[in-house]
Amino acid sequence: MKKVNIYRFLYAVSALLVLGFAIHTIVDGCRYNSMLTSFPFYAFVLVHAIEYLVPSIIVFIVALIVKKKFASKK
Repeated sequence: MKKVNIYRFLYAVSALLVLGFAIHTIVDGCRYNSMLTSFPFYAFVLVHAIEYLVPSIIVFIVALIVKKKFASKK
């Protein structure tokens, strides 16, 4: 893989993490039963946000930095 295309890969990883968050939250929403679970649903969403969205934001910021670094070399 060329060094120039690394930022595209990082953008794809970031998008896949956001997609994973959406799918995991939808699946948990379908399986959630408030009578059987002592936690409110927003607690599950908050945990998934920490698992998926925080790394996605970090990877996205790294992709922006890498893109800017390779753009300045040209």
